[in-house]
Amino acid sequence: MFFPGMFAKSSQPVTSPAELAEAVGMTYDTYTGKRVSSQRAMRLTAVFGCVRVLAESMGMLPCNLFKSSGNTKQKATGERLYKLLSMKPNDYMTPQEFWELVIVCLCLRGNFYAYKVKALGEVVELLPLDPGCVQPKLNSQWQPVYMVTFPDGSTDVLGQDDIWHVRTLTLDGLVGLNPVAYAREAISLGMATEEHGARLFSNGAVTTGVLRTEQTLSDAAYDRLKKDFEDRHLGLSNAHRPMILEMGLDWKSMALNAEDSQFLETRKFQLEEICRLFRVPLHLVQNTDRATFSNIENLGIGFINYSLVPYMTRIEQRINVGLVKESKQGTFYAKFNAGALLRGDMKSRFESYATGINWGIYSPNDCRELEDLNPRTGGDVYLTPMNMTTKPSDGSKQKTTEEQQNADD
Repeated sequence: MFFPGMFAKSSQPVTSPAELAEAVGMTYDTYTGKRVSSQRAMRLTAVFGCVRVLAESMGMLPCNLFKSSGNTKQKATGERLYKLLSMKPNDYMTPQEFWELVIVCLCLRGNFYAYKVKALGEVVELLPLDPGCVQPKLNSQWQPVYMVTFPDGSTDVLGQDDIWHVRTLTLDGLVGLNPVAYAREAISLGMATEEHGARLFSNGAVTTGVLRTEQTLSDAAYDRLKKDFEDRHLGLSNAHRPMILEMGLDWKSMALNAEDSQFLETRKFQLEEICRLFRVPLHLVQNTDRATFSNIENLGIGFINYSLVPYMTRIEQRINVGLVKESKQGTFYAKFNAGALLRGDMKSRFESYATGINWGIYSPNDCRELEDLNPRTGGDVYLTPMNMTTKPSDGSKQKTTEEQQNADD
């Protein structure tokens, strides 16, 4: 396995486990003092929202197996793999749940592993594995092997014939980079600002302040005053309650408000940082500050093209080389249908259908199928505009008709 900086010259080589973990992006320690793991990161609403948008968007898209024959293609409904991809990946998951899990693992761990269950040489079931229980590496023949710890505690070393591996951006061609580990500082800062806000309001929105008096308090009076003040004024439920002070006591606030400390601005910036990490538009995590009526549609299209399509391509290609039987590779291929996310409103769709029918791109039955409607009789005709045909009429038929009419007169 290659590591970043492996070929760089350094007078202080990486030797300690902490330095090695830092080099490959596997450490979760941060400068804020908070350890950021995949599960801890999901406690931050921005991370949860981005991962959820990506996972649920992919889960909505149907994945089908196609067979290409010359210039035509058709769904390979008779193949076992077709049922696995579109109906039943295993005995306890639906396709939506399975594809959501794939994206969650890629977003939070950088890798997704599944054990292949085979029958007659074909994959009939995919059993997801915890990425933390799989250790991939290359053997002496440059072949990927995986040391797997199964749920029952047993371990085994398996090859690509038994493990289906999908990975994100990689530095060594084998192990995908963990986005959470590499962006742990940005995530930890978001968690720190969230904790600061929670503690701010738990203290009644008063961060610091002093009680002043010219008199000297005894230890008993001091303890009683401290306990009474905490009971009456500490916590959000006690905010704005009037203070009852005695013995010449005076309260002086020494707190900075949230706006002066740019607390809200920091929280907004961290939201942008995390959206940048997962390449999710802000409006999809309920921040519409920069969304307008004119650009919201383009933002949605950009999300599909630049956020979802890379995941689709990775998964499709891994299906083609890892799940399709070797003898059928090149003939059978998997494809996600992103059309479900590109559908416009009814008016726009029907205007598009009309254009496609008039130019011979679609038949009426093609459009009806896109709307989940049954075909109609005579709806399989493809129109050709007369001014675009390669065999225009020379007018001879019309001339013959006119001559016949004149003869009859």
